[in-house]
Amino acid sequence: MKKKLQTKFSTRQYMLSKDFEIYYYSDKVLSPVQPHTHDYYEFYFFLEGDIDLCVDDKCYRIKHADFVLIPPGTSHNPSFINESKPYRRFVLWISKEYLNELMQISKDYGYIMQHVLITKNYVFHNDIINFNAMQSMIFSLIEEIKSERFGREAEIFLRLNSLLMYLNRIAYDHNTNKPFKTEKALYLNLCDYINEHIEEDLSLEKLASEFYVSKYYIAHAFKNNIGISIHQYIMKKRLQICKDAILGSEIISNVYRRYGFNDYSSFYRAFKKEYGISPKEYKNKYEISKNI
Repeated sequence: MKKKLQTKFSTRQYMLSKDFEIYYYSDKVLSPVQPHTHDYYEFYFFLEGDIDLCVDDKCYRIKHADFVLIPPGTSHNPSFINESKPYRRFVLWISKEYLNELMQISKDYGYIMQHVLITKNYVFHNDIINFNAMQSMIFSLIEEIKSERFGREAEIFLRLNSLLMYLNRIAYDHNTNKPFKTEKALYLNLCDYINEHIEEDLSLEKLASEFYVSKYYIAHAFKNNIGISIHQYIMKKRLQICKDAILGSEIISNVYRRYGFNDYSSFYRAFKKEYGISPKEYKNKYEISKNI
């Protein structure tokens, strides 16, 4: 799973950044970790492993899809139950100063921190769909951090704050017994994934393996929220990209193969059904209009 985004584990327990740091760890050699504290907020998002997490002298059995928030000054350490299993997790550090800045924008950013400080309930159990939404947001944030794209700093700010608000909403819904609309979270993340991987395999089987839910649930959630099937959505997206691409210098056969059509006849039928004109007619019509 996105090994290029992993970070080699460090025992460092202080921040190098003044705002936040985020890591994706996967360890097979597990060394004992002594109880410790730090002066920032620490989120653990558990992907795999067989551990207890001890916080303030109380140990919690942690399972996949849980996330934990450790406030500043709170003693904690993992206790490994089965050291033969890999230990995979995301770790997010947020400085007190950065949180204070966000709370100047909206107090809602600090809901989960205040909730944990008051209740001493550090562990949040999630269904797999909510957790997949978090995982998608975290990978997206890490990818942006490692990129050199235009607008990188602004995009990092937006993605981090979006993740933090999502976590606050999860905590609020847990606390008020208002279940989050998991189907909505799923279909939004499916749309993002489809847009980012439009040239790749987008079968229901592939999507189910990426989002850890059944293909039948994906089909149901998508149709309920979008109003068309996920197959129709992917087809429309691919045809739109092909329509734009064939107006360039690239030959039509290269375009339709790139975007998931196995042969010209299937592409031709889909294109004509969608736009009422064949791909070649569309290209010729555009070229004529350019020369007028």
